Amino acid sequence: MTDTKFRDPSDLDTLDDFLDEEGIRKDVTLRAIKSVIALQLRQAMKDRNLTLSAMAAEMDTSRAQLNRVLDPDAANVTLETLSRAAKVVGRGLKVELV
Repeated sequence: MTDTKFRDPSDLDTLDDFLDEEGIRKDVTLRAIKSVIALQLRQAMKDRNLTLSAMAAEMDTSRAQLNRVLDPDAANVTLETLSRAAKVVGRGLKVELV
């Protein structure tokens, strides 16, 4: 049986401290951003009564590619693809450095 290391939560000041200590901050942040974008796109598709097939056709892409856009765990979705998806649902894409 493996030993599970438990730590006192008061040893860490913030969630960022915990994520840094675990070495997962970058991955967690990227997945959170992708989850929000996917949720917003799905909601916009629902508001416009767009099916996956119709959305993919309007984006001039495959349903498989659209599924990657809508999957928070999928990697390597380009800004161009996200921009096309946003345009189809009447939205824009804003990227900024913080």
